Amino acid sequence: MTDMDDLDRALIHALHVDGRAPFTKIGDVLGVSTQTVARRYRRLRAEASLRVVGLPDPQRAGQAEWMVRLIATPHAAQDLAHALARRADTAWIKLMSGGTEICVNVQTPAASDHSLLLRDIPRTASVTAVSAHQLLHRYFGGPNAWLGRANALDAAQVSALTPPSPGGGKPLTGDDAALLAALQRDGRASLAELATATGWSAATVARRLADLQAGGTVFFDLEIDPALLDATTQALLWMAVAPARLDHVARTLATHEELALVAATTGPANLVALALCPDAAALHRYLTHRLGALDAIRTLETAPVLRTIKAAASR
Repeated sequence: MTDMDDLDRALIHALHVDGRAPFTKIGDVLGVSTQTVARRYRRLRAEASLRVVGLPDPQRAGQAEWMVRLIATPHAAQDLAHALARRADTAWIKLMSGGTEICVNVQTPAASDHSLLLRDIPRTASVTAVSAHQLLHRYFGGPNAWLGRANALDAAQVSALTPPSPGGGKPLTGDDAALLAALQRDGRASLAELATATGWSAATVARRLADLQAGGTVFFDLEIDPALLDATTQALLWMAVAPARLDHVARTLATHEELALVAATTGPANLVALALCPDAAALHRYLTHRLGALDAIRTLETAPVLRTIKAAASR
């Protein structure tokens, strides 16, 4: 699409704050009509692939989360990435480096047999190397999303859009599968649409959704091409940090607006981050000036992202 204007960016920021905020409320906060908000939203969906998606927070939903790095033969990497994208247990997939490395975020029930990790991938002939790293703790990412899309509203507007925190929520159960599937397709689906998808009444859907949101078990994320928000260069950063300094470094990185993910992980690199920068020069400045100032980072591997094959939600 053509360059977005200030209203487009304000709408994106508003949906970043509350993905299910009514258009009437967004219009009041932005000082435009409900019809204008709805029209801009439809345009961003059509031309910028913008989507609001409802997702479980792995740390609160009892899920194990892994980063799986695959090296595949050059002619097979893209086909393999698209095949993995069709799986329900893959959350996002990125094609890396020279186009032969795939990074897959896998989310499975903590008590599962991890069939993707242990059976399916090793049987794929085109895969020449596999390494799996469990995410032990997210410092940033998921419910706390990339701040590069949150720079258009002032503090009062953000406060007006921020939904209340009613207190403790409830965990997911097997009965929530249809609700989650519907929210992954469209996080802004109406209560009537969610009632049709689940077979529940609209009142039951509203009550259950409130329970899941209250405890942070389910959150609403925003999918949009970062390049439209002036972030044309992405890279996964794998860092080895002195264990005694890991928590301090991770909490510091979680304040960096260049990062969309910061997580402690198993493996030779015990910290992983996803950087989104305007261009390669900006990434270089970030690596040398900001990360370079943290002497507890002993090694750093930078893996450029060529393409995002799957984002946060089901395809």
